Amino acid sequence: MFDLPKWLFIAGVFLIACAGITWLAMRLGFHGLPGDIVYRGRRFSVFFPVVTCLVLSVAGSLILWIINWWMHR
Repeated sequence: MFDLPKWLFIAGVFLIACAGITWLAMRLGFHGLPGDIVYRGRRFSVFFPVVTCLVLSVAGSLILWIINWWMHR
């Protein structure tokens, strides 16, 4: 049976951990990778993390691939 409260709790813990890692990285001076697009105008700024998104996508895919491989061996 699908246990929704358990999965919602796990998702919440995961999101809190991601927020904590992001906060810690910003406090340590990480503000993006080379290749991220930043535009600072007089009244606004735009930040589009192209390379950061690619790196996180590859890392997430690799982690999920390893978990899938480990579960089915």
